[in-house]
Amino acid sequence: MNKDSARPETVKTNPNRPKTQMIDKQLLTRTVEEAIADTTIFLVDIQVNAGNSIVVEIDSPEGIDIDTCAGITRKIESVFDRDAEDYELEVGSAGLTSPFKVRGQYLKNIGNEIEVLTKDGRKLHGTLTDVAEDAFTMEIAKKVKEPGAKRPTTVMEPMTLKMDETKQVKYLIQFK
Repeated sequence: MNKDSARPETVKTNPNRPKTQMIDKQLLTRTVEEAIADTTIFLVDIQVNAGNSIVVEIDSPEGIDIDTCAGITRKIESVFDRDAEDYELEVGSAGLTSPFKVRGQYLKNIGNEIEVLTKDGRKLHGTLTDVAEDAFTMEIAKKVKEPGAKRPTTVMEPMTLKMDETKQVKYLIQFK
């Protein structure tokens, strides 16, 4: 910032400086898939942003440790030369409260409480019980008034949703 004004100073770039090429996302994806082959690890997402900022999200039914992330980082660095391609690299596990992006995350969370936001605006809570190729089933609590009963009782009822009917599905953290 220029101390005399609130506007940031203009930074001029050297036109003779070679521009870095965008990282090849397909090659990056193949490299990560090779690194996790024959393991229970699955790829959640790869983002290559402006300036070659790379974020690789992975997950596994057993969780992800730092050594796993370091191994995948080394594999990527063996394929993408930092001297030839300037990039920033972050390899980590999908966050506990991050929305599910791939089927593996649904499978990992069978038996866990989830929160679903549907495309029609409903917010549902329940226990994930089954996962198909393009849908999942959860048990939700529903209040039902039995004939002759004074108060409604809570019953668990299965509900199946297609994955493309949801805006967001994520693990529900509850503090009891």
